[in-house]
Amino acid sequence: MAGERVKLQVQARESRGSAASRRLREDGIIPGVLYGSGDEAHPFCIEERELRKALTGDHGLHAILDVVLEGQQKAHHAVVKDYQLDPTRARLLHIDLHEVRLDQAIQSNVVVELVGEAAGQKEGGVLSQINREVLVEALPMEVPDHLELDISAMMIGDSLRITDLRVPEGVTLLDEPETVLATVSPPTKEPEPEEVEAEEGEEIEGEAVEGEGEAAEGEGEAGAEGGESEAEASGEENSEG
Repeated sequence: MAGERVKLQVQARESRGSAASRRLREDGIIPGVLYGSGDEAHPFCIEERELRKALTGDHGLHAILDVVLEGQQKAHHAVVKDYQLDPTRARLLHIDLHEVRLDQAIQSNVVVELVGEAAGQKEGGVLSQINREVLVEALPMEVPDHLELDISAMMIGDSLRITDLRVPEGVTLLDEPETVLATVSPPTKEPEPEEVEAEEGEEIEGEAVEGEGEAAEGEGEAGAEGGESEAEASGEENSEG
């Protein structure tokens, strides 16, 4: 469960804009904004190492941050609303916090972790996680760090949906109950190369051509024999004359 509260001492940030934020980041300081009720917003800045330390604890992004603004003693209970990372160096660029009341429910995205090995995988099936997060509603201190989905009984062709998730008491799932979270599909097979076979018509045609050749050869021989007989007969007639 979220349960963890981390104190975060921040400094007020007077100058705003991309140029000012860039100068802060060059000094290892991360700009941010704490949003309160209504349109209230408190620009602040904090050392990157302190912010990372707060967000990499056991409860990570779901920790409750007790934000203390410079010059104040009262802590503002807040959760991470949004953050920006440098895509090339995985470095924090900006963070937005949202003030909450510990006695009022909030909505939050929670990661779904698959537990176990699907039985269908042992038969060659392919496991796919279709959705990796679900939207829940709970009191700030009750928001789970993650939700586990047991996939060990899944066979080839099976699917698990949000209705298959087991959530702690006090946590409500807000997504469509039939939303698919994981599937095990049949193994993909490589198509076997087709054997090239001569068509029946081609074989008959080839045989026919071969037969025609033999017949033509026979006719040629017969013609030649016939020519010799005519010549002999012509010679006999001349001698008699």
